[in-house]
Amino acid sequence: MQTYWQLQQQLKFEQEMPVTPEWSAAADFLSLIKDHCLSKKPETIVECSSGLTSLVLSRCCQINNKGHVYSLENGEEFQQQTLKQLKQFDLLNLADVFHAPLIRHTIMQRDYDWYNPQALRGLEIDMLVIDGPPGFIQKYSRLPALPVLYDQLADGACIFLDDAARDEEKEIVEIWLKEYTDLSHEYIETERGCSVIKINKV
Repeated sequence: MQTYWQLQQQLKFEQEMPVTPEWSAAADFLSLIKDHCLSKKPETIVECSSGLTSLVLSRCCQINNKGHVYSLENGEEFQQQTLKQLKQFDLLNLADVFHAPLIRHTIMQRDYDWYNPQALRGLEIDMLVIDGPPGFIQKYSRLPALPVLYDQLADGACIFLDDAARDEEKEIVEIWLKEYTDLSHEYIETERGCSVIKINKV
C-alpha cells in the first residue's frame, strides 16, 4: 500500500508533507490523483475541500509545467492553513484556495448546503476532486458537486470521489449515474474507496 513517505519521494518534496491523520486524504487516494494528473496533464483542476490534495495537485502542475488548481474551502481557518502550506512549499502561484461558504442549492427538488461556486465562474474543468463538504453536515453532502458543476465540466473530464466505500457515497454515485447518461464509473479499492467517473459528452 502506498505511504505518505513514498508519495513525498515520488513528488520530490524537499519538506515533509503536513499530514493530519483525522483530516488528510489517504496516501493511496493521493497517489491516484497524482498519477492521473501527471499522465493526463489537466489544465484546470477543481477540488472540493483543500489540504494535502492541494499540495499534491499543485506539485503535479509544477512538474507538468501546465495546469492550475482551484480549491473551494468552506472553513476560513482551513483555507488560510492550506495557503500557508502552499507558500511553504513554494506552490502558491499554482493554486487558488477560495473561501467558499456553504449556501443553499436546490438539486433534484431537494435543498442542500454546498459551496458557493461563484469563484469558479467561467472555468472549463478538466479534473474534479471531491473530498468535501463533510458528511456530518447533511445526508448526501457531496451530491451537489456534479449537478452544480456539470455544465463547466469539459468533455473527457475525470471526477475523483473520495470516501466512496461509505454507503452514502455509493448512493450518490448511483443517483448521478441515473441522472446523467454520459458518465462511466469505476470503483477503485483504496483505503477509503474511490469512485472515478468520466464524462463523455460527445
